[in-house]
Amino acid sequence: MRVRVTGRNARFQQWEALLRNRTKRQRRGEFLVQGVRPIAMAIEHGWQVRELLYAADVQLSGWAREALDTVRAERYAVSGELMCELGGKSDTVPELLAVVALPEDDLCRIPAGPTMLTVVFDRPTSPGNIGTLIRSADAFGASGVIVTGHAADVYDPKAVRASTGSLFALPVVRAPSHQAVLSWVADVRADGVGIAIVGADEQGALDAAEYDFTQPTLTLIGNETTGLSVGWRAACDQLVRVPMSGAASSLNAAAAATVVLYESARQRRAAAQPPT
Repeated sequence: MRVRVTGRNARFQQWEALLRNRTKRQRRGEFLVQGVRPIAMAIEHGWQVRELLYAADVQLSGWAREALDTVRAERYAVSGELMCELGGKSDTVPELLAVVALPEDDLCRIPAGPTMLTVVFDRPTSPGNIGTLIRSADAFGASGVIVTGHAADVYDPKAVRASTGSLFALPVVRAPSHQAVLSWVADVRADGVGIAIVGADEQGALDAAEYDFTQPTLTLIGNETTGLSVGWRAACDQLVRVPMSGAASSLNAAAAATVVLYESARQRRAAAQPPT
């Protein structure tokens, strides 16, 4: 079914609320996805697309027409002005927007095994940092991302955009506290996976390059201002640091995560290469 929306009616207000209101997203169990790559990734990775909004008065690309023809979802023809508002761009009419169902926040979605590399972001306040960390985790082969505590929303439009679609490519799970994650870690260890908990901290005893990231690892990244919580610090098997030589006193949390993830990937690639 295709419905035309040209005014700020109740349906438009629901879409707008998904962009601006975290409580409404959670209550409805869905979020609005902007951008060609994020929408394409959501479709490619089998996320439940509930609604597709398309620009009613522009010539659609082949990609947009194919999505409308193949994705099982309600379709809405929306005026260009309203699509601009929902797309977050005043000068460009987006061809397509998608309303996508939220996945369950179940830690069992994250694969556990001898090669697991899972990243925990503790109480992040910036949606952009969440999205950037997810993008780096995807790029460097992480098996999942966990966001803990009182944090910015993983499904905030800024986080979704910053992930450039990687949010849809690997499991990202929200957990209320470190205790919930540690209970999951205990279950993973009980199943025979010797997962180590490593925190990134400027006061760490080892440089990241000195730690063995080839083993199953839960890598912790702390809040942008206060770092790791007391509970997470107590749970760490090791704290590692990113060595710096310039005038900067610290790295952005997502940047620090990217450095540690790169080092993890470098070590794992080296370990996988046959001896010469």
